[in-house]
Parts: sequence; C-alpha cells; structure tokens
Amino acid sequence: MQYKATVSLVSLALLATSAQAEVFVAPFGGYSFGSTEFDIGDLNSQQTDKLKITESEHYGFMAGVTTKDPGNIYFLYSTQKTDLRSNAFSADVFTDLDVDYFHVGGSLFFPNGRVKPYVTVTAGVTHMRPSNDFSTETRFSMGFGGGVAYDITSQVALFADVRGYATFVNSNNSFFCGPNECVWNISADIMWQGQGNIGLEVKF
Repeated sequence: MQYKATVSLVSLALLATSAQAEVFVAPFGGYSFGSTEFDIGDLNSQQTDKLKITESEHYGFMAGVTTKDPGNIYFLYSTQKTDLRSNAFSADVFTDLDVDYFHVGGSLFFPNGRVKPYVTVTAGVTHMRPSNDFSTETRFSMGFGGGVAYDITSQVALFADVRGYATFVNSNNSFFCGPNECVWNISADIMWQGQGNIGLEVKF
C-alpha cells in the first residue's frame, strides 16, 4: 500500500509538472559579428596569413519547453551564409562558407511584469561548410548570452538578445582540406563569434 501511494504521488507530481510546462517555438534573425582572426599557413609554400569569417546576417529557430524556474529548455539551430576572407591566398574571398550552430540549452528569466530579462547558456556543435571542394568541419562549441523578452500576450513574446559562441578548433591542426591533401594549417584554440538576435516566441 505504501509503495502504491508513493507511486501515485510521484505520478501526480509528474502530471502537475507537465501541466505547467508549455511547448514553444521561436524563430529569429540577426547579425553575426566579431569572429576570431586565425593565423593560417600554406604547408607547401610556407606562406602565412590571417583568415576571418566575414560578418553577415543569420537566421534560425529555437524549440523547447518552459520550466517553472521560470525558464526554459530548448534546441537551437542557427545558420549563416558568409565567407572566409584572406589577403595573401586569394584576392579577396578565400571561400564561401556556411556556419551552422546545433545547440541544446536553457534560459533563466527574471520577470518584472511583462518585461522578462534573461540569461542563457548552450552547448553543441558548430558545423562549417566551405565551398571549392574543401572539407566540412564540425567542432564542439558552447554559447552564452543575455537578453530581454516582452510578453505581447500570455502566449506570444517578442525577444532580443546578444550571444557569444566559443568553438574549440584545436591549435596547429589541418583545416578545410582540399580533395587531395590538407594544405592549410590553422593556429588557434578557440573561434569566438558574436550574435545579435531578435525574434518571436509562440507558446502552445
């Protein structure tokens, strides 16, 4: 009897938690900036130069559930179409590049009426897809940020935030290999990139 009562209480607690949680989707767009400048070298000619991801627009979405903290847990996808720019190895653009973030994270809100400042942290991978037959690169990354949401209604909120992403690229490794060999060597440990976002959250 005691076991059944305990199970019943746990079940009721889980149901109550589920009832309080709301599913949400939050499309957003923004601008990516402040990418780390890499020191790179040509392994054949021994030339050196600096390489940087060009600032540009991005877009994406978050999908997750709210928590009673108050806060949320979510999956984030962000994609940026940009390029790598270098002075020595090409006249202007080294290669076109797509930068994707696949992250899981959570936020903690500090409500004040309709206005809800928040902090957020995420972890996942950064997927970089260059053109010109160079290899794609996938690296572990972490993110952190802060922002503010404004409840238009109980189910719809407008939000804006600033996020920083740290991608662990590892120093002195071949990077963006060509079809036959890896000719580029990058000297860096972490690639930093910032984002400014604005979006709309809809709860169900």
